[in-house]
Amino acid sequence: MSATSQVFDHHLGAFAKGLDELMKDYDEGSVIVTPEKTYRGIAEIRAFFKEFLDGAQPAFWDAFKVTSKSTEGDIAYLAWEAKPFVTLATDTLYVKGDKIAVQTFTAFAT
Repeated sequence: MSATSQVFDHHLGAFAKGLDELMKDYDEGSVIVTPEKTYRGIAEIRAFFKEFLDGAQPAFWDAFKVTSKSTEGDIAYLAWEAKPFVTLATDTLYVKGDKIAVQTFTAFAT
């Protein structure tokens, strides 16, 4: 399994284990780009995920479904849904070493 696939799989599984586990995929040089804001470094990324996790209702996780997942070299791509909360979301990750260096995230809600 490639390093990108390992980091990607860990990232997906970390949501069920909590914020501290999720943050293991990032370092101080990591960046998450969203339509609203760019989050840089551990503190900003932690705040982004804390808000996301705190705001997700239990029914969100029951509705969560991966619709597409692939890796190519250092890039990982994910499309997912959690209807009716999120009709489509995409994440693209650039993995450098064993960390997510850059991630883009866009969600489309109904």
